Amino acid sequence: MKQPNIVLIMCDQMRGDCMGVAGHPDVQTPYLDSLAAEGTYFPNAYASCPSCIPSRAALFTGMSQERHGRVGYQDGIDWDYPSMLPQVLSCNGYHTEAVGKLHVHPPLRRCGFHNLTLHDGYIGFYRRPGLPTRQNQLYGDSYLRWLKDRYGNAADVNDTGLECNSFIASPWVYDSMSHPTNWTVTESIRFLEKRDPDLPFFLMTSFVRPHPPLDAPSDYFDIYRSRELAPPAMGTWEDFSHKAKDYEGLYDSPYGTKNNKLKQDAMIGYYACITHMDHQIGRLLQALYREELLEDSILIFLSDHGELLFDHGLFRKVQPYQGSIRIPMIVRVGKNLFPGRTQIPVSRDLVELRDIMPTILDSLNLPVPDEADGQSFFPSLFGEAGFDREYLHGEHSGGEISNHFIVTPTDKYIWYSQTGEEHYFQLDQDPKELCDRIHDPGCRERIDCLKGRLIEVLKDREEGYSDGISLIPGKKPVFKLTNISDK
Repeated sequence: MKQPNIVLIMCDQMRGDCMGVAGHPDVQTPYLDSLAAEGTYFPNAYASCPSCIPSRAALFTGMSQERHGRVGYQDGIDWDYPSMLPQVLSCNGYHTEAVGKLHVHPPLRRCGFHNLTLHDGYIGFYRRPGLPTRQNQLYGDSYLRWLKDRYGNAADVNDTGLECNSFIASPWVYDSMSHPTNWTVTESIRFLEKRDPDLPFFLMTSFVRPHPPLDAPSDYFDIYRSRELAPPAMGTWEDFSHKAKDYEGLYDSPYGTKNNKLKQDAMIGYYACITHMDHQIGRLLQALYREELLEDSILIFLSDHGELLFDHGLFRKVQPYQGSIRIPMIVRVGKNLFPGRTQIPVSRDLVELRDIMPTILDSLNLPVPDEADGQSFFPSLFGEAGFDREYLHGEHSGGEISNHFIVTPTDKYIWYSQTGEEHYFQLDQDPKELCDRIHDPGCRERIDCLKGRLIEVLKDREEGYSDGISLIPGKKPVFKLTNISDK
């Protein structure tokens, strides 16, 4: 029997709690829920550096952020890693295809894929005047070329009038089948139909949504418009809403808006994008079934990071709270694969994006590159021993909100590196982080334990955040490490 096919379904900026299987009271995700019902759901899945570029680097290389060096968001840095997941699979006989968002540099770098059918969304860095032609989105983005062929040369992804990091929401202005979410599935199905039938395949179907613009077709807005949506989490410890400056902060605001109507509209738009994507994932699953591929394939669904969606008065990502760092993750193993092994419905292992490469390669009995430091959770799918992670170190650089965290399946310690501000949450009792226990004497021993882990992790880092004894606030943050540890 030939090797299993691998279908990696990735989305951008989807919260880990925004699925029916995750217990969300409002969001409808029938196809993802059915995928979970036939596979394994990971409620403790995280992005250790919660923005697009570092998360994708972890996914493709199997490295932690300390190893791949991306500890913040910065466009324009070459992806020069010695081995990446699609490259390893291509070299081992897989027909490999990427459809949708990659967000690498330069934008047409293949990363080992045989073919790219790209749509990275609207990225301002690659729309600047004077860029080399091959780096300009209008040159290399397959979807943009397709949209212009369909609606004329003036057509663009932002014609709805929305900005790619804004909380403003409004329905898509063109026909539904022209939406990037539909197009991504259409092109993925086209690959299934034209692939080399003699080779196993790796298909990465990568959506830009539910990352803003919040612009699902109007039918999906209608699902949520009349509902009384559960409010964002708002703890007793701090409300950042007072920092929001509504129209001054319309673009890239980490605090969103004070306007309750705009908040409601943004939540409606965000949930609409998720349900729209879910239905298109259903379309892809139907195509896999029709092509008689579903039971010969391993399907993985995940996001690169989450979305705060006004929790604690915060918006977007990069901050160390659950809305930002926790991601959805579901793995379904086809019934024709691995006879005699039965998947368990839920694994509570503490998993991260760096674990995807080792897991896929382990499932195929292929060696994991030496530089990867993720772990295979493949045995966990069947309730078998092998995966072992007590805690995860995460971080994100970015000015005054630069932060680090240590998270476990039950709790989390947070440290803001510029101010020294600390938080501690008991996630097993308080999953929405409503009560900060950092000053609770009964938690002191546990806080010191997690803080000690962070002191140890950071002691050799170039920024100087730790001397091995204490954390040192106020050191200058960087977006990419230059003195990357070999450990």
